[in-house]
Amino acid sequence: MIPKPHTAAVVFYVSDIAATEAFYRDVLGLDIERQEGFEPFWLTATLDQGLEISFFQMDAKRGTTPALVFSLADGGIDDMVAALAEQGVTIVTPVSEAPGGWTADFNDPDGFLLSFWQSGEQPRSRK
Repeated sequence: MIPKPHTAAVVFYVSDIAATEAFYRDVLGLDIERQEGFEPFWLTATLDQGLEISFFQMDAKRGTTPALVFSLADGGIDDMVAALAEQGVTIVTPVSEAPGGWTADFNDPDGFLLSFWQSGEQPRSRK
């Protein structure tokens, strides 16, 4: 069994990051923060219950987001993805670079996209 992630974020891929920023900030009143390290920039907001939402501008097929991203505070993303593959889980995107660290995408039994993310400061393997 893989270790349980302790935090998660809902990630949206959007067509216009500036329009998204204005909507969530000005219309919904969320405290939106611009993040650097991904062009043009990306956005985050933390809701009162601690759930983080993130927005990236990129081409994506409608309906492929939002995606649920589990953060791996202690790292070990390579081990986690290997453990999923051993259990027959479909790995959609193997471990690859992401803003601030590493990510990997996989499907649940119904084909919903899920992801792991870990900071680049943490080790990719715990073995």
